[in-house]
Amino acid sequence: MNLHGDNSQVTRWLDEREEQVWLTLREFIWGFPAALDRQAQRDSALSIVEYSVLSTLSEAPGARMRAGDLAAELGWQRSRLSHLVGRMETKGVVERRHSDLDGRGQDVVLTDAGWAAIRAAAPGHVTFVREAVFDTLTPAEQDVLESALTRIRARIAEDGLWAGSAGSPSCPPAEQSLEACDPET
Repeated sequence: MNLHGDNSQVTRWLDEREEQVWLTLREFIWGFPAALDRQAQRDSALSIVEYSVLSTLSEAPGARMRAGDLAAELGWQRSRLSHLVGRMETKGVVERRHSDLDGRGQDVVLTDAGWAAIRAAAPGHVTFVREAVFDTLTPAEQDVLESALTRIRARIAEDGLWAGSAGSPSCPPAEQSLEACDPET
């Protein structure tokens, strides 16, 4: 069956086993970020993308990063980070300041309320990750999972399609729907 009309390349269709693996992976790809987000909102009133920003800032020197560096660290587009940071500023958990490096750029800085939020959210997040991922896998399975995901990511990055790779549009992991990745939303 050729779903794409007449083309010069022969499509290497998935066999039954590959299709089952793909469907399992696809379900996981769509479901796990949503589960992360639901856990974060349930336990801390933060979205997983807000948690990711706060966590990254909490590990940065002085709890601040240039906006572009923060976007790159998270693998997000700068415009998407800017919209999110704006919403987070209204919550009082981050603020933008002129960069100490050159005064032209902007740094995103973790506020005292941001510190309180990440300290309150981190135990629940780590517990969820530990119980959902690490407690369900043996150390050998963890190694296989890490190896497989690293190889898949590297292959996708070769084509420039991985977030943060050259020429790649990006979007926060928990916001993979087209609507959520639209910078106008």
